[in-house]
Amino acid sequence: MSAFVSESNVMLECPATTVDEALAALAEKAVSAGFADDAAALVDAFKAREAEGTTGLMGGFAIPHAKSDAIREAGVLVARFPAGVSWSSMDGKPITCAIALLTPASQAGTTHLQLLSRVAVMLMDESVRDQLSAASDAAEIARLLNEALEKNA
Repeated sequence: MSAFVSESNVMLECPATTVDEALAALAEKAVSAGFADDAAALVDAFKAREAEGTTGLMGGFAIPHAKSDAIREAGVLVARFPAGVSWSSMDGKPITCAIALLTPASQAGTTHLQLLSRVAVMLMDESVRDQLSAASDAAEIARLLNEALEKNA
């Protein structure tokens, strides 16, 4: 199986401090990485999903995800927020890392749900969260995520 997360799709020092800023940064990265062609439409898709219920989990992690016609190719992006993002989370703590899942509307369904489930299960493991939080470079984060996702396949 190919890698889910590429080192080039990990943003280590995202300056966002609000959910809107975080989602906009992820959308811009999705466009620059070639996953999407319309950042504004992608932000709208992220916000529509957040309106259904927060994607903020525990331990400083969130899994924003979107299904949209603006997404050309499925992908995974990671953003680390050194200052923390005020994001409604299950434990009430700021989000320091978002793992964004992007799915073209035409491919929404089982694959999207399986990947979302795998990421959520992976993030339930405190040791995985600790390793990701301690990782100091994009290559290490990509490797850790890919190994954890493969393990939970």
